[in-house]
Amino acid sequence: MRYKHPNHNECIKLLQEYGTPNNVVNHCKAVASAASKLAFALNDNGLFLNTELVLSGGLLHDIARVEDEHWVVGAEYISQSGYALEAEIVRHHMHHSHDIDPYKLKEIDMVCLGDRLIMEDYFAGLDARMDYAIQKAGGVKWIVDIINEKREINRVLLQNIENMINISIEELMTSNIRQGDK
Repeated sequence: MRYKHPNHNECIKLLQEYGTPNNVVNHCKAVASAASKLAFALNDNGLFLNTELVLSGGLLHDIARVEDEHWVVGAEYISQSGYALEAEIVRHHMHHSHDIDPYKLKEIDMVCLGDRLIMEDYFAGLDARMDYAIQKAGGVKWIVDIINEKREINRVLLQNIENMINISIEELMTSNIRQGDK
């Protein structure tokens, strides 16, 4: 079965129709950009990630962020809009765990990594973003433990990606050049 992915403008229309606040739309744009940069860089080094799905999944991942269990609510809305693969990314982006082997990465991993590097609408890096998540958790120990566990897994994965693509994540994220355009 061949899936059609919504393009950038179609995603923005879905976000607007849902009523996603502008600050969340800007966050989604930044995550989509970061996720896409990662996907193109990895594809330039032997992976075959669907960059259209990475872009649309990143743009839509927080469509319902103002709702309780926004990942469930957003996934249902996206699914009803006819985008099953994007809905699965939205549904799992909050609790997804990565493999540390960059050769095993999938499109959802790109969106989750992008989300873990972006604070609000700018690249902050993993530690600043995870520190922010800990602050939002209000010091609840079991949540802090999960965030720190994910931080370490992501740190190893990001180092493995840097070794594979021969550029630092910070350089990749702050460049205006999409890796596929070299």
